[in-house]
Amino acid sequence: MASVAVAVASVSLHGCYRSSGQTTAERALGISYSAINKHYNNHAPIRCYRSSHNTKAIVAVETNSSTIDAANLIATSSSERYQNYDRLLPCPSHKSTPRVEHLVVSEGGTVLEFICKSLHLPPLYVADLIQFGAVHYALVCPPPPPNATEEQIRIFKEVTEPSVLRKRASIKGKTVQRAQKTFRITSVDQFVEPGMYIRVHVHPKRFPRCYEIDWRSRIIAVTELYVVLDKPAGTSVGGTTDNIEERCATFATRALGLTTPLMTTHQIDNCTEGCVVLARTKEYCSVFHGKIRDKMVKKLYLALAVSPLPIGIITHYMRPTNMAPRLVSEDFIKGWQICQLEVMECNQVPWPTTVIQDKYCIEDCEWPSKDYAYECKIKLLTGRTHQIRAQFAACKAPLIGDSTYMAAAIAEMANPGLNPFGKYNKDFSCESEKETAVINWIAQHGNVPSVAIGLQACQISWDDDEHFYKAGLPWWRSQMA
Repeated sequence: MASVAVAVASVSLHGCYRSSGQTTAERALGISYSAINKHYNNHAPIRCYRSSHNTKAIVAVETNSSTIDAANLIATSSSERYQNYDRLLPCPSHKSTPRVEHLVVSEGGTVLEFICKSLHLPPLYVADLIQFGAVHYALVCPPPPPNATEEQIRIFKEVTEPSVLRKRASIKGKTVQRAQKTFRITSVDQFVEPGMYIRVHVHPKRFPRCYEIDWRSRIIAVTELYVVLDKPAGTSVGGTTDNIEERCATFATRALGLTTPLMTTHQIDNCTEGCVVLARTKEYCSVFHGKIRDKMVKKLYLALAVSPLPIGIITHYMRPTNMAPRLVSEDFIKGWQICQLEVMECNQVPWPTTVIQDKYCIEDCEWPSKDYAYECKIKLLTGRTHQIRAQFAACKAPLIGDSTYMAAAIAEMANPGLNPFGKYNKDFSCESEKETAVINWIAQHGNVPSVAIGLQACQISWDDDEHFYKAGLPWWRSQMA
């Protein structure tokens, strides 16, 4: 097959990663410069089919609702050179423009040399990406999104032609759908064969706060079966699609000097701090999952809201989509998931000072009144993603620093009825009118919080409080201590 460069988007490079010390980065990632350079230089170039786009557009194979934003597609040339890449460590303090590359292999070889030659990236940088978990593959190219280019569609048809697939021994006995499932590349030496799909997150999401934390001081308890961590805000519990290196489980493992990596048993948002249980064995990880499933694990939260809420149970219904923002309705909607929480206490406290907000990177969301805040103790009766954040915002009491939901709450206050699922929701003349209103309401939500919001998982217990743990003071109380 001839080499083809698909004329779609690559985002222009804004900035680069520079390593001030080779030994530091090499030691942290466990990668040898000399071995990789020798490996890379001993292999010939490999051809590929290429497609890339901004990560604001989600890959179609990952979710049924995925699309590619045609406005973000920019023609590129296969002869482009990206000379500014060095290493992923040390972690840059700035954010890089998202860049995800989608490749289809046309000649076999190792994944390291394939990506290096296809994207013109240095071998050490590619090795770092693989170590971070930022490179994924599928045996067969997944279907392109509905708005794919003619070239993308042509290439997909060419490499998934039944006569072509029948010749591939690696997929014998598998359905095409199964062969299109994506997995992480775990080794620079992993072999890639013609027809395989490779996705490279060239600019993985970074978590610089991981390197600022005294992780040993955040350990609440260590047992033979699990570790309880007081998770700092601005960090990921179990990692992201493109970064499983900079996560709580990894740094807690290193802080304790453990030889077996800790495992994630449950999640809390990156911008939330507080109690997280990490399993020391696969068996206990499964056991704890069972306790969560059987509702044997109790969690209490502290939330710092901009307005007071009444004591008692608050009920909403959440739209069943796996995308942020999470939309909630005060009224029952068929198919939507019930969300319930109990506000146990609500106390007026000082609004965080500017010094404290700056220290914890709390975003100023331009809430009109900043005299007092309200600290609420919450018991979750259901455990939906973003539940507290979405429900509090729906009650006109968004959490301090929550740039995603506070922006929408402010917009709704200025224009009552803007929320099609709120108190002033109206009847729509047709389905398209309602869809437009929903799209407009989603657009009112802001960006993802950069570090912290006013939310802490303050307490966790299970087995009728036989195991009972509390987090330290939330960030906003540091000004009161």
